[in-house]
Amino acid sequence: MDGDLLTLAVCGDVMLARGIDQILPHPGDPALREGYVRDARVYVELAEAVNGPIPRPVGYSWPWGDALAALEDAAPAAWVINLETSVTRHGTYAPGQGIHYRMNPANLPCLAAGRPDVCVLANNHVLDFGPLGLAETLETLAGAGLRTAGAGADAEAARQAAAVPLEGGGRVLVCSFGMPSSGIPRTWAATGNRGGVDFVAGPSATAAAAVTGRIRQLKRPGDVAVASVHWGTNWGYAVSREQIAFAHALVDGGVDVVHGHSSHHPRPLEVHRGKLILHGCGDFIDDYEGITGHEHYRDDLRPLYLAALEPDTGRLHALRIVPLQAHRMRLRHASSEDSQWLRGLFDRMSSGFRPCDGTGAEGVLTLRPGAP
Repeated sequence: MDGDLLTLAVCGDVMLARGIDQILPHPGDPALREGYVRDARVYVELAEAVNGPIPRPVGYSWPWGDALAALEDAAPAAWVINLETSVTRHGTYAPGQGIHYRMNPANLPCLAAGRPDVCVLANNHVLDFGPLGLAETLETLAGAGLRTAGAGADAEAARQAAAVPLEGGGRVLVCSFGMPSSGIPRTWAATGNRGGVDFVAGPSATAAAAVTGRIRQLKRPGDVAVASVHWGTNWGYAVSREQIAFAHALVDGGVDVVHGHSSHHPRPLEVHRGKLILHGCGDFIDDYEGITGHEHYRDDLRPLYLAALEPDTGRLHALRIVPLQAHRMRLRHASSEDSQWLRGLFDRMSSGFRPCDGTGAEGVLTLRPGAP
């Protein structure tokens, strides 16, 4: 809590597989079935070629880097991540997937080092190793006391919201679901007798009503509701009218924060009726250093979003963004120049905010609701 405000911390995709898994104390099988890379250690070599040697093994907290101190300083009431990794030893590769993400369950202390309150799982990699891989992922996370949302042993479990208790009796409720625009196969949808993800076929008014109907049944006075949705393509700043209308309908139906993810870089953010909508948070932790082709999007920059909310209404008071950067498979504070680049980006693609009022300590950006 920040005075009388509630701080919610969110980020985009956290991928602890492939190269990240290989530098941790218990690297899993490095074999891959990708078109160009057949050994996960190649991703470590690509990162080292760009930014220098990476010690091996690293400590479990290494990938989180400077994000841990930023989170400690913010002391969020809840910290929500999109865990885009199956946590399994199973070797049955899901068909039709060009890329498969898997971390060794023995490396789970790395995820725990980030201290997330909720790991949302409705994404296009949680079933990369099939139903058995999903079952082990769910069992491993539950065994470590980590809350999850968005995937489960059947449709009812996949739709169940995670609840983070707050001081004073309220809760942060997190509902997680994903759409095919992010690459989630329809066959991954959880059913009455099959495990999978909470799958939403598209950003329709009917789908928004179904989500908000479930949230209204759960939400009590003092609760803050978060809809965490995996949607959209990897690259580009455009957001469709259908997606915008869907996000607005979620807010109109009782959602306080829309937490969107899937894109490898930040997408537009807006305030609708006083509530925060993040259409795409960008990546947070992955092994993409050294992969070329989209450098102009600056996907090496990894924002951490800290939303200060009014606890009784869920309305946004201010949004702080901590600019971090992937370097040697570890998050470090971005340079002043890079922070200013992000400042310009958010000013250009934000709706319902006043311009960023400058950079604070460690280049932190602050956006406040209001007319530009």
